[in-house]
Formats: sequence, structure tokens, C-alpha cells
Amino acid sequence: MVDLNALTRANAGRWSNAKPTRKAEAAKVASRLYQAKARYQSVEQVTGVPWPVIAVIHERESSQSWGRSLAQGDPWNKVSVHVPAGRGPFSSWEEAAIDALLNCHPYLAKRRDWSLAGVLIALEMYNGLGYASKGIPSPYLWAGTNQYRSGKYVRDGVYDPDHVDQQLGCVAMLRAMMVIDPTIAFPGTKVPPSQAPQEAPSVACPSKGSIGAFVANIFNAIFKRKS
Repeated sequence: MVDLNALTRANAGRWSNAKPTRKAEAAKVASRLYQAKARYQSVEQVTGVPWPVIAVIHERESSQSWGRSLAQGDPWNKVSVHVPAGRGPFSSWEEAAIDALLNCHPYLAKRRDWSLAGVLIALEMYNGLGYASKGIPSPYLWAGTNQYRSGKYVRDGVYDPDHVDQQLGCVAMLRAMMVIDPTIAFPGTKVPPSQAPQEAPSVACPSKGSIGAFVANIFNAIFKRKS
């Protein structure tokens, strides 16, 4: 049994300390996912699952293939054979995605907590809690960041500690998407210092160590003496 409170705390720490290790790749994938924002939003409108969450799941499950289901990456126009098996066939990718979120474990459409903590737990549950039961970062979330080194379930129930997940994890993609689209935000999210907007230098607020700052210090000294 996985302690979800402990997992929430662990993931919060990982998010705060995460740094991208495949930044250019993450930016490229994030751009591709962002271009399909409207399609993901159409599924969000029905299910309530935030579109960026749907987007990163789509990439993890099928490398954003529009011919494969969000549930497990099987073709959506056939009955699925992988877990969850027996789903479909469907008439479109969107119909299959809605079914995956409404009717398949972990039933993300029933969740109401889409804070940062809620998003991370939802994504981990979507892939399964096998990594959490081992007390290790899930590559489904953390691959492509410094929080992940190796270890992967190479097939159902078979864990290889030396296997390195070649896909980007959801966190690397989400953080790259947040740079592209500032409207993507989850309550409890702290913007990394390297991504935080900074006030541009100006006459009133010159950059530290600049000539402008030197001149401003002189004026301040003169006016202090006059006062």
C-alpha cells in the first residue's frame, strides 16, 4: 500500500529541485503538444481534466499519435488488447480519450484536485504506483530531469533497475510547456528562478553594477547632502 501523503511530499520536493537534463528536446516536444491545444481543450471541456495533463499523457502513451488511444496506446479504431483491455472501437481520438478519462482507472475525470500536488499524483496513478511502492522517482514523471537516473518497468510486472527510460517524463514536458504558454498554471506551482519574469533595467531601476547604477548612486549622495 502506497502512502499517498508521503508520495505527495516526495513529489513536491522533486518538483522544487528538478532541473531539465534534455532541455532542447523538451522544448521541441512542448511546442508540438502546444500546437494541438485546441484538440486537448475539447477533451478538457467534457472531462474537466486540464488540457496540459491530457497532452503529456498523450505523449507518454503514444508519442502523440492521433491514431492511438490515450488509455494505453492501442489503436482506438480496434478493441484494445493492453490494459485497460476491451475498450473500443471508437470513432475518433477524442472519443477514445474521453472514455479513457471517464471510464478507466484511475478515473481522472472524477478528480477535482488539480493543484500541482494533485496533478503529480494523478499522473503517477495514471501510469501506476509501482515506482512509488519502491520509493523511487517514476520515469513517467521525472525522466528528462535530474530527479531520474535509471529504472523502468519494461513490461507489466517486470522492473529493470538499469534500464533508462528514453521518453521524456511528464514534468519535463509540463515545465517546458509552461514557458511557451504562461496561462498554464496549477495552484501551488512555484516558477523556477530561471523562468521567473524579471523587471527590465530602467532609469528608475538600473541593473546592479551598471553605469546607470553608478550615476544613480552619485545623485542619491548629492541629494542626501542637500537635504
